[in-house]
Amino acid sequence: FFFLQESMHAYAANVYTSVVEELMKGKQRKFIAVEQEFFRLWWDAVATDTHKQQVHQLLQEGRLEFVIGGQVMHDEAVTLIDDQILQLTEGHGFLYETFGIRPQFSWHVDPFGASVTTPTLFALAGFNAHLISRIDYDLKADMQKNKKLQFVWQGSPSLSERQEIFTHIMDQYSYCTPSQIPFSNRSGFYWNGIAVFPDPPKDGIYPNMSLPVTDTNIHLYAQTMVANIKERAAWFRTSDVLWPWGCDKQFFNASVQYSNMDLLLDYINKHSDEFGVTVEYATVGDYFQAVYSRNLTWEIRDSQDFLPYSTEPFQAWTGFYTSRSTLKGVARRASSLLYAGESFFTQYVWKHPASSICKCGALRQLQSLRWAVSEVQHHDGITGTESPKVKDMYMDNLMYGMFNVKKLIASIILDMNKAKKDREVYSSVYIKDSGIPDVDQYVVVYNPLAWNITTVVTISVSHLAMSVYDEVGHSVPAQVQSSAESHSTYDLHILVEISGLSYRKYNVKPLNGKQSAFIGRSVKYKRKDITRADQRSQQVLPVTNNCYQVLFDQNTNMMHSITERETNRTVQLTQEFLEYHVNGDVMKGPISDNYLFTPNASAVPVSKAVGLEVVSGNLMTEIRQYFYSNVTSQDYIYAVYTRMYTVPEGYDGKLLCHRIEQEYRVGPLELNREAVLRTSTNLNTGQLLYTDSNGYQIQKRPFKAYVNNTVARNYYPMVQTAYIEDDTTRLMLLAERAHGVSSQGNGQVEVMLHRRLWNNLRWDLNYNLTLNDSSVVRPVIWLILGTKAVTNILYRTSGLALEHRPVVMFGALSGDKMKLRGQLQQNSIHSSPVTVPPNLHLQTLSIPGWRYSSNHAEQVRSIRMGKQKEGDADFSRVLLRIRHLYEVGEDPVLSQPVTVNLKSLLKGLGSVTVVEERSLTGTWDVNALKRWKWKTAQYPSKGFSNSTETSENCIVTVHPKEIRTFFVYFQGQ
Repeated sequence: FFFLQESMHAYAANVYTSVVEELMKGKQRKFIAVEQEFFRLWWDAVATDTHKQQVHQLLQEGRLEFVIGGQVMHDEAVTLIDDQILQLTEGHGFLYETFGIRPQFSWHVDPFGASVTTPTLFALAGFNAHLISRIDYDLKADMQKNKKLQFVWQGSPSLSERQEIFTHIMDQYSYCTPSQIPFSNRSGFYWNGIAVFPDPPKDGIYPNMSLPVTDTNIHLYAQTMVANIKERAAWFRTSDVLWPWGCDKQFFNASVQYSNMDLLLDYINKHSDEFGVTVEYATVGDYFQAVYSRNLTWEIRDSQDFLPYSTEPFQAWTGFYTSRSTLKGVARRASSLLYAGESFFTQYVWKHPASSICKCGALRQLQSLRWAVSEVQHHDGITGTESPKVKDMYMDNLMYGMFNVKKLIASIILDMNKAKKDREVYSSVYIKDSGIPDVDQYVVVYNPLAWNITTVVTISVSHLAMSVYDEVGHSVPAQVQSSAESHSTYDLHILVEISGLSYRKYNVKPLNGKQSAFIGRSVKYKRKDITRADQRSQQVLPVTNNCYQVLFDQNTNMMHSITERETNRTVQLTQEFLEYHVNGDVMKGPISDNYLFTPNASAVPVSKAVGLEVVSGNLMTEIRQYFYSNVTSQDYIYAVYTRMYTVPEGYDGKLLCHRIEQEYRVGPLELNREAVLRTSTNLNTGQLLYTDSNGYQIQKRPFKAYVNNTVARNYYPMVQTAYIEDDTTRLMLLAERAHGVSSQGNGQVEVMLHRRLWNNLRWDLNYNLTLNDSSVVRPVIWLILGTKAVTNILYRTSGLALEHRPVVMFGALSGDKMKLRGQLQQNSIHSSPVTVPPNLHLQTLSIPGWRYSSNHAEQVRSIRMGKQKEGDADFSRVLLRIRHLYEVGEDPVLSQPVTVNLKSLLKGLGSVTVVEERSLTGTWDVNALKRWKWKTAQYPSKGFSNSTETSENCIVTVHPKEIRTFFVYFQGQ
């Protein structure tokens, strides 16, 4: 559930040392290991040469098995597929480089609910079977009774049987050994007790050590274990039972654990006639191999997921979809910055071979952010279900990694522009958000997407009089206005137009002659008491751009309706903030905490009065609404800033015009309040909601009535997208961090933005999991309204445009600023920008640095011969991933397969010599990857499944929803 950093390092180190030493003492003993972050800490800092030799031997003998093999066991509800792939790739790269092994099974036992993206992810990574545990308690009981806990899961409707995977759900005992023994009031089976770190007891006696196995109790122990095995055997179709031995934080003292296990297993096997059971140590792979060889025919499960997850009638685990919203936001910003930094560095290495930047140092800077972004995907990381101390560790690691990557981008920009290397220029390039001093400055804006973008970037400036010019000295459309949040600075909005994977430089000058930035005009409206609004006189305030007309009701200062101008369809639309009041006292009933959301009753409106200010200009209009608890309140806890853009002639403003940007300001909340923004429309939606699964595919979420806890059990995770629709019109919400989302009424969608809780549950107090989060959060959501056909085209590209907003860097122009103007006619980082068709996304362009051979036989040989020593990173291999954004049949044009010539796509980086198609995490040659094919009624013949058609001469056809992974090599400089 949780892990405390300092104790965890000591604990993890102990587990691996202890387990490896014990495995060497008995040929029958086995062990599975999952998270590479901990294993790598041990391998790099603690393991002796002898330990390392033993690990190699145990892996070869199949007695130590790595399952999943990512850096962490990632959360499935609130993570983005890109970040899941990153953390999996990071762990797999290490395992393959170090041991030549490739994990083939999953062990996703602890994430809180199971997403439908995961089976596709693990199939693409080459896994033969997938294992999960936490699903709804009532559903699990039903599946268990009917022997339906095992099935073949086709998670993606478009990829269906090509990327299906056999899936095993653990029974009601889940992944921990049941500890009750009828013959003693002490626990059983956990002979090493409970971990105490970083200061283990001197006498080796840990708390809660189980009753040791002795001659007098061994028969009783065996009877208890066999009874449990038989109970579980009745829930599965084969006579093989997976009996997990261990739990959280176990095996730190493996000798006492294994010696008792050995005695017990031997005893049962000696008396197998009497017990009707034989037992053996096994890995997950051994278990799945046994089930596979039974050759049964399995049922198919389609693209239904197991979210949300409830453990009891009043325990819906839907609170963590929003817990620690700030951490969720920073984790996504870090991921986005990493994405930009990777492609920026990759292009630099290939376009500027004579660079002055140390490539190894640069790779270390990128690696610090790869590790931080990977680590926070943990199911007690980005979920917000950790203690404040651990949350601070995640934040520190993310901030440090982001600082490193900004520093790297800054030094690359300086090197490419051969600017003076003096410290002041250098430091001013990457310290962002510092506002612009009263000197000429340049603003460098990098577009990390492989499409042309037209968007607005916003920077803080110290006065209103400003001019903005591009590289050749032409004036650039811009607008400057007072800042909504700060009294001492102004916001300068600049319209930027940048081609794929390219950057541009803008010169920002305080006024010296003609003003070029338009100064936004502000009109403040009187605060309105919404409880006493006069319904008869309807006065509305219109705000219009080329795509929408938004009306505000002047009786209440609240939004009234939105008209989509192309179809002239008007949707009544109001937005209000509400709070769910929740209980924090276990004596008084069910509680809400970091994990759980348990509302007492319906949500309560928070404000009785709304203030309004409208700032308008030639580029954008910003509507600022302030929500007060009553007409006389001084301060507000809630505000909405809504921005609509007017794109000048000559610019492609389709995406920019079609989004209504909203930024919310929420907090600090009172205790035991959960804040939601509810958008109510007159769309007849039948309470049907759609949400995304990890930013990869869309799930249908019909409202379900339950005996208890209906509100909380109808909350779903929104990682990037949610929408409601009627027969003709759709309202889409796009987010830059995860939130809980629900439709609690017809035509409604509500987004949980923030939570602040305290409870007295002993367990929560022990681990400091009370979520007393007094922060102010500022999430952003983009609204898109239109027909289904139009929104379908807009939301994929808009969602990625929000996820990967341009990276903005500042620099001072020192001395020779005039020279920059002439030399930068060509504004891309290289001569031809990288551009993919609109239904594809360039998901990865990076230099991973791994030193392993792409040839498996060669890689294994070099490890066996001990040649896999530390060396310099390999900069010649470029990792490329391309993803098709559409489902089959979703759009007449965009759902078609697309053929891409990788040579011409990447010609800007150099001349492509070799392209190798690989599995998702890069460790398999796709032609050599033969996954187990499990028999189903649909496909009775069993064999190996080979999934992709391979690419000929760098020409690749990408089908709907595919993610294709390549190693690309360029001609040496």
